[in-house]
Amino acid sequence: MRERLSTILPPIGWLRDYHRTTLAQDLLAACIMTVLVIPQSLAYALLAGLPAQAGLYASILPAIGYALFASSSALAVGPVALIALMSATTVGGIQAAGVVDFATGSLVLALLCGMILFIMGVARLGFMANFISHPVISGFISGSALIIMLSQVGTLLGIPSGGSTVPSLVSSIAHSLGRFSEATAAIGIGSLVFLLLARRYSQRLLVAMGLPVGIASTLARLAPMLVVVVTAVVTARSHLDGAGVAVIGDLPAGLPDLSLPAIDLPLVEVLLVPALLISLVIFVESTSIAHGIAARRGERLDANQELMGLGAANLAAAVSGGLAVAGGFSRSVVNIEAGARTQLAGVFSAVGIALVTVFFTGLFHYLPKATLAAIIIVAVTTLVDFRALADTWRYSRQDGLALLTTLLLTLFAGVIPGILAGVALSLMLYLYRTSRPHVAVVGRIPGTEHFRNHQRYTVETDPQMVILRVDETLYFANARYLDDCVSELVRQRPEATDFVLMCTGINTIDASALETLEAINTRLRSAGVRLHLTEVKGPVMDRLRRTRFLQNLSGEVFLSTFDAWRTLTDRHSLSTSTIDSSSENANPSGAH
Repeated sequence: MRERLSTILPPIGWLRDYHRTTLAQDLLAACIMTVLVIPQSLAYALLAGLPAQAGLYASILPAIGYALFASSSALAVGPVALIALMSATTVGGIQAAGVVDFATGSLVLALLCGMILFIMGVARLGFMANFISHPVISGFISGSALIIMLSQVGTLLGIPSGGSTVPSLVSSIAHSLGRFSEATAAIGIGSLVFLLLARRYSQRLLVAMGLPVGIASTLARLAPMLVVVVTAVVTARSHLDGAGVAVIGDLPAGLPDLSLPAIDLPLVEVLLVPALLISLVIFVESTSIAHGIAARRGERLDANQELMGLGAANLAAAVSGGLAVAGGFSRSVVNIEAGARTQLAGVFSAVGIALVTVFFTGLFHYLPKATLAAIIIVAVTTLVDFRALADTWRYSRQDGLALLTTLLLTLFAGVIPGILAGVALSLMLYLYRTSRPHVAVVGRIPGTEHFRNHQRYTVETDPQMVILRVDETLYFANARYLDDCVSELVRQRPEATDFVLMCTGINTIDASALETLEAINTRLRSAGVRLHLTEVKGPVMDRLRRTRFLQNLSGEVFLSTFDAWRTLTDRHSLSTSTIDSSSENANPSGAH
């Protein structure tokens, strides 16, 4: 019973081996994480269109909810830029229509995401992440990052701006650019330059000062907190809030009340499809980071457990006044480099943020919003990957086109249309590729039992035999293509008496493909050509045995292609010698 329960709630298993040394490592990582997470959490809440304290709330209970189910030892969950943008775009659209206020819409969206993710985990639907190809995800993330960066330019300069696409954002910024606040721009641009320089040079400088690489790397990542402290102190002492610098202002002290958001059916209907898409992005983004952590630590990652953990995290965010959350790359990297060993590091960090929320929110009153805008811009610069576009284009024009299309649609139509197009493109590319599978007429490499494409290798062939290798599962989308290929080959080789279908790449044959194979068998029989199968995989053969196809097969099923080659060439040689012998007997003198 305990073992079964530990598969659902992993902490039951690993807490048995939890030692004092591990506790010390997790506590140290939690202290560093708390300092890092606070400015990011405040910034991403503003990006999502919510009060800054929502980011703190979303970093407390969600971390605990995730830790209960997670199979990853160090993935750190909380507000992230991409999900915050998608939440803002989704809720902003329905708020403009007067359906609901922003806070309620964000909480209901988080609730729906949590329910979808958790149900997917219980139903073992982790494979659904495979429906979005990596090039499409890369294009979507790069496009979203560029939109995030543009959306923060207004806050960085102290001018009003708005929009959810590049054209609308650029137009808004250009229209207001002449009214920028000098004090705000000085703080925003100064923070931006400092963070960029710190990212590039601070670790190198700290190592040169004699610090170990691990400690230097961790300290370098705390630059956002340093810039938060400095700009808040400067703003307070110089009274810049009275000179047009927008600040966070008063944050409510204390923890939020736990309650379900107000839900009604029309709101759920409007948010359901966006919630499904956001849930898919949460899962893909989080598990890609978690897989990297697992590979680095030699651990096993359970995608379905991750779904349940992410679902629990978003449900916790919904009942505690937060916003939709996911696994964050920067916080996870810091978590690892700070020495975190288990998910208790995330729980301890959540406790630390809770203490800050209760006792120290007043410290953030003078924090300039321009500083948070700079933090967001620097954080998402790593998400823009134009090299991936060039590399993907060189490797595969189809994948490169999918990446470019998703990128452009995200930039010019918005994040929701961008991810919708990405999912559709992924499915269309899969259908296109598999509907025209790679097929090859193969021959025997002389002196071996190996068979290869006759266009790539010097091979032996038999004029009375065609061997066709199909490198794809047979299903409804490519059954007609196979039929056309067989017909064309038989037309080109009228002397053939045997057609061998080499099944090494065929993992399944669906009902439509089976019907096509039956039609091919009938047509070849009528043309005097026998159909043979070789190297049929066990599961495929098991299903074929439950049909009449094998009984009606005009040829045979061979264990290997070499067996088929040897048997059929012997028959052809015997047939040829018999024909030659008959001719000699009919004309013993050779006279005509």
